[in-house]
Amino acid sequence: MELVCPAGTPSALRAAIEAGADAVYCGFRDETNARNFPGLNFSREEMKSSIGYAHSHGAKVLIAVNTFARAGDLTPWLSAIDDAATLGADAVILADIGLMSYAAKNHPGLRLHLSVQAAAASSDSINFYVEAFGVKRVVLPRVLSVPEIAAVTRNASCETETFAFGGLCVMTEGRCSLSSYATGQSPNMNGVCSPASHVSYRQEDGVMVARLGDFTINRSSADQPVGYPTLCKGRFKTGVGEGHIFEEPVSLDVRQLLPALQNAGVTAIKIEGRQRSRAYIKAVVHAFREALDALADKRSVPISSLAPITEGQSVTGGAYVKTWR
Repeated sequence: MELVCPAGTPSALRAAIEAGADAVYCGFRDETNARNFPGLNFSREEMKSSIGYAHSHGAKVLIAVNTFARAGDLTPWLSAIDDAATLGADAVILADIGLMSYAAKNHPGLRLHLSVQAAAASSDSINFYVEAFGVKRVVLPRVLSVPEIAAVTRNASCETETFAFGGLCVMTEGRCSLSSYATGQSPNMNGVCSPASHVSYRQEDGVMVARLGDFTINRSSADQPVGYPTLCKGRFKTGVGEGHIFEEPVSLDVRQLLPALQNAGVTAIKIEGRQRSRAYIKAVVHAFREALDALADKRSVPISSLAPITEGQSVTGGAYVKTWR
């Protein structure tokens, strides 16, 4: 299976490739990609040189243009697709159906991948994108179990890619109204979930209060870790107590499920984390490179601990195992 890895910066791209990535996904420095944070992403010149570096090392570059275009102002998104084609990207990752139509008509030689933001979770929906736009690969939502992934892959007429490590989202693959409500900025339109510009921390009677916009997301005592205030992973008071109501801070890790995903016919596995550090990228990519190489050699998959660099310092198999059923 192909190992697809994140790169929020040119240095992270090099770190991912050096650690064993088969492909790297990244975005331009604007709202056309869903990780539009200050200090991240690539200028056109940086993208050009990074694609050259990747290709010289036998790796691919996939450019994410995976937000939804703003009505009446398509220029940034169309330019991103045009420039990805001109710069020699190996594929663009798209969610917006209008952008897919544009790319298919204007750049017929450009490989199209369907973003997880499109939330295509059935073979019928996937095959529509294949037939209408020539999509070559779909990134499957993280709501499917391994048997469901196998069924979709068996009946889909393109490659499938699944998430393998990183943060989870309680919403349907980033279609989050909570962040928009709290900050006025949408993950799907502006590419930012819980933007740092709206985050604040302050001490109140020995308790660290983390806020997003006008909302208190977490209150942590001195012996508790202070997390980033993301709405879905906040702690809330209810009639039955206080805790993580929507989702606990925990990271996906499917290394133990790699044989099952391979048997399910999955083409590629994807590590999440374009906003993460080079150290994170190096550690996670190296661990998955070791795991995939062991799988290819029919050896036991090594499971080194990655908990110290995960959310909440814990991992889960997520919906892939669906233990609640």
